[in-house]
Amino acid sequence: MARFVVRRLLQVVPTLLLLSVLVFAWLRSLPGGPAGALLGDKATPEKIAALNHVLGLDQPIWLQYLRFLGRAATGDFGSSLISGDSVLAEIGRALPATIELSVAAIVIAVGLGVPLGSLAASRHGRFTDSATVMGTLVGVAVPVFFLGYLLKAVFAVWLGWLPPSGRLSVGLDATRVTGFAVLDGLLTREFDASLDALAHLVLPAVALATIPLAVIVRITRASVLDVLGSDFVRTARAKGLAPGTVSGRHVLRNALLPVSTTIGLQTGLLLAGAVLTEKVFVWGGIGTLLAEGISRHDYPRLQALLLLGAVVYVLINLLVDVSYAVIDPRVRLP
Repeated sequence: MARFVVRRLLQVVPTLLLLSVLVFAWLRSLPGGPAGALLGDKATPEKIAALNHVLGLDQPIWLQYLRFLGRAATGDFGSSLISGDSVLAEIGRALPATIELSVAAIVIAVGLGVPLGSLAASRHGRFTDSATVMGTLVGVAVPVFFLGYLLKAVFAVWLGWLPPSGRLSVGLDATRVTGFAVLDGLLTREFDASLDALAHLVLPAVALATIPLAVIVRITRASVLDVLGSDFVRTARAKGLAPGTVSGRHVLRNALLPVSTTIGLQTGLLLAGAVLTEKVFVWGGIGTLLAEGISRHDYPRLQALLLLGAVVYVLINLLVDVSYAVIDPRVRLP
């Protein structure tokens, strides 16, 4: 198992290097460049040339890349052009909000998606199966931002059951420890703050979870149906094993490989959905930073966020590979 993990870790290094090259090249190919973004309306060819010299952007491209890679390795991404704060500090303040939202969304998606997909497969061809398939089509088709506004209109405005936006109610004096609002309330025993944060989390988490939930349901259903037709499942049933044993030990475990791949991919894609979800619910996480960085050409913030997204995506896929080895020991074989 250890050798398997080490091999996968060694494969991560060249992947991250390639991604760093792509991010570096893309940002420097954008119109205006970093110097133009810094100068804004005051940009003239002379001022841009002078600032490029100060920033070292007139040096050979390979030397710029090595400097960029060295700074990135130490976490030095410079200062945001919007706020003037360290980009790393900005990310540190915003990251807990996005992690909290993403974890809640993926828990909802997996916690409902795998059981619903298995149930639909076990009722293949019946009403439950058809209703589930139709529901997943709707879940994939409805845009995240539209669903977010719809949830706010129904549950926050019309019914008044849940708060419409933000992470905590205005005026609530909650102690900040980790940046995770729900966890902070539990750690400080401010349970009212924890419940308030949980109430604020429900609507954005449901909106963000909808597409991953629909995809996980469909993949689980297809995978379980494929395993149900296998010879070893028929043999297990012929031996008189209990239906629960057949479903849990033989069917679901063998169906989890494609499902775990889907969960990993959907987790990595949550950042894209978080941009819209955070905008709708005024969440103030990484998605908000990314949207502001794109609209205002904040190159230091963009390159840090793009590299962060790439690292997270690669690490999630590494965890998926490790889960393969746990689910099916044959995957560990060279």
